[in-house]
Amino acid sequence: MRISTKGHYVVQAMFELAQHYGMGPVPLKIIAGRQEISEHYLERLIAGLRKAGLVSSVRGSQGGYILARDPADIKVGDIVRVLEGPIAPVECVNNNETEHCVRSQFCITRGVWEKVRDSIEDVLDSISLADMCEQAKKEMKE
Repeated sequence: MRISTKGHYVVQAMFELAQHYGMGPVPLKIIAGRQEISEHYLERLIAGLRKAGLVSSVRGSQGGYILARDPADIKVGDIVRVLEGPIAPVECVNNNETEHCVRSQFCITRGVWEKVRDSIEDVLDSISLADMCEQAKKEMKE
């Protein structure tokens, strides 16, 4: 499984919002500039986050985007799933699929792919935006 640029960029954008949590809305232009992401591309990506309830938009001259929840309550896995879909190295271990491969009962490799999926999910779901902000603060001190 490979995370696409949209998944990578949206985690960067959410990190930027987390760093400004509680300080008011952040204009998309600022996020795009700081993270070196195309503003137009980011605009499309942020729409998915808004629909998923992870960000809110504030209109007006002082408008922009804010996190809809505390950074400690937003996991990297939540963000990635919004834009990338289910985390699965192969289709037959996609948790959202109701129909599995006809060979799933006898497939010797299915167990391997389930372990890979579970490991990736465990990592992504163990890291919150607040954790990322704390790590960034530590790295700035070093």
